[in-house]
Amino acid sequence: MKMHHRLAALLAIVSLGIGLSALGRAHEKKGAEKTFVGHVVDLACYIGHGSIGESHRECAATCARSGIPLAILDQATGTLFLPLANDHHEPANKGLLPFVEADVRVTGTVVEKDGMKAITLSEIERVK
Repeated sequence: MKMHHRLAALLAIVSLGIGLSALGRAHEKKGAEKTFVGHVVDLACYIGHGSIGESHRECAATCARSGIPLAILDQATGTLFLPLANDHHEPANKGLLPFVEADVRVTGTVVEKDGMKAITLSEIERVK
């Protein structure tokens, strides 16, 4: 009987070690770096009623200053990315305000969770 208890305890310890190791690796995964050309939009107007472009710039800037999140629409794929600040305690809108309703080239680390794509920006520049 004692041999069975020791074997069960050993298997439990090994299983726990494997599980913790896998959890640590999953936590370390930070996403892939990506560079693309996109367009900075405010989420409320873009998703709510499709507003985008130069004629919508002032409205989008007002929305962004009011706290509506900005997003980056990948022009090649139509994928919408929620930008994240490098310091997660800072709002991403702050760095994107100068680019509202503008075409930009962005580089950053892309992550996806529960169907939402986000990008932690490392570089952004106006295109055109």
